[in-house]
Amino acid sequence: MKTIRVLLVAVLGVVLIGCASVDPKPSAEARAALAPTGKLRVGVYLGNPLSVVRDKISQEMKGAGFELGQQLARRMDVPFEPVVYPSVGALLEGAKSNQWDVALFQVSPARAKDFDFTPAIVEVELGYLVPSGSRLTTTADADAAGMRIAVQEKSQSDAVLSRIAPRATLVRVPGLAAALEAVKAGKADAIGTTKPSLFELSSQLPGSRVLDGRFAQEHISMAIPKGRDAGVPYARKFVEEAKSRGLVRAAIEKSGARGAVVAPPQSAL
Repeated sequence: MKTIRVLLVAVLGVVLIGCASVDPKPSAEARAALAPTGKLRVGVYLGNPLSVVRDKISQEMKGAGFELGQQLARRMDVPFEPVVYPSVGALLEGAKSNQWDVALFQVSPARAKDFDFTPAIVEVELGYLVPSGSRLTTTADADAAGMRIAVQEKSQSDAVLSRIAPRATLVRVPGLAAALEAVKAGKADAIGTTKPSLFELSSQLPGSRVLDGRFAQEHISMAIPKGRDAGVPYARKFVEEAKSRGLVRAAIEKSGARGAVVAPPQSAL
């Protein structure tokens, strides 16, 4: 009889643990705040594997922002709809007309006025991609008269380099594809952006290389447009669990992003 009771207790314990591990669904208020149209519209921008990249032949999309958006929609039990932009600047403009519900990008004081952010999801270095034979050989040499650095307009690289490389000339372009064309056309000496994007671009510029070192480091978080207060705690909890369960690491690996690591738990920040 005692053995039977022990077995029953053990089975009950397994059942309770299993129930506790099931992803909790959002409250009706949280679901309405995060997915007001009935589907989760995830903003992503092309060229950055931490957001989304699209295969030129199959048109298949992958990327950390894309993957985590799918995971969040699945957990919330709502349809997933990617909203694709050519650049982070275009994505930010899209938020002004309520085109998307969540997106992954860099936190900044200016952006915090328009968005609520989860804890950091990914940490990533910012650096330079240079063509073969470039006169820029080290990160420290970028701040020099006559040095032309292509950056995405309104990006974090634009903001940082405007401050730390005042002698260089910033060639502001609408997106990374345009930055690559500027280098190919001899209109820029380097591209300054996140290293995952630089490694992605390097495959399209034979003989190019990503310089060692960094000029800044970004913390990428999930952004939610202001006014969605009821959904923010749920998004923050999702992010922390996605990190602890290996979902973020898996998304980074699937995207092929290099130069990015999973951010530490919020308690360790």
